Amino acid sequence: MTATVTPITAHAPVAVDSFLTAGEAVLFVYEDPDGSLSSDCTGCGEYAWTLDVDLGFAREHAQSCLRRPRPFRLAA
Repeated sequence: MTATVTPITAHAPVAVDSFLTAGEAVLFVYEDPDGSLSSDCTGCGEYAWTLDVDLGFAREHAQSCLRRPRPFRLAA
């Protein structure tokens, strides 16, 4: 039997930018392995994804999100 090992990092999104939101939370932007962009907001919790490789969607969300950063909690 032969096994193929693929590093997890080969499939992990890569952080490409971050923006401070109007509510002082952080919006993280990632490039996914397929070339699309996704973002995750620490204020409102919104996860966004787009096939358009354009940071405009992230900037717009950062400017309009008024939610304060959510407290970080470790899972029990």
